[in-house]
Amino acid sequence: RRRRVETMAIHEDYNFRNVFKLLRARFQHERFDGAMSAEVERVIFERGNAVGVLLYDAADDCVLLIKQFRYPAYLRDQSGWLVEIVAGVIDKGRDGLTVAHSELVEEIGYQVSDLTPLCRFYVSPGATTEQIDVYLGSLHAAERVSAGGGLAVEHEDIQLVRVPFSEALRMIARGEICDAKTMIALQQLALQRAMK
Repeated sequence: RRRRVETMAIHEDYNFRNVFKLLRARFQHERFDGAMSAEVERVIFERGNAVGVLLYDAADDCVLLIKQFRYPAYLRDQSGWLVEIVAGVIDKGRDGLTVAHSELVEEIGYQVSDLTPLCRFYVSPGATTEQIDVYLGSLHAAERVSAGGGLAVEHEDIQLVRVPFSEALRMIARGEICDAKTMIALQQLALQRAMK
């Protein structure tokens, strides 16, 4: 059973409120021995939470992924093209499932009636509050409603990538899929299948 840790915020200060926020916080937290810690200062990146969808076709044992350019990845490896699951940031006023359905239509052109929760995780809890909820959708039951490819107003240029599930796992092993949410989603599905 998880123990709730008592914390005490001393100071919080937000900057860059336009799209993302940086929170500088000074706080104390309860230690394992019950005493309060010394004062700690951290800078936290606040971007809100996100949602992802892994589309899986059980009949063909394949997944539908997307490929798009990511500038931060380009800064690291000079390519920038990443293979990912469909995903989007949860904006204010919309819940995660609404965003998931919207992103499916925008990015790949499919409408899926039922999405099943697959997992939830923190992206990088040492530096950001962001959590991602990942859902599993049946590609076999999906309906094609548009061409997909992303939104031009958001400068998206998205290619659909249909891959056998076993090959997607090998792509992780070869480093061809290196996006964390995609790796976690595929490995979570593999784990679920192994436990049946």
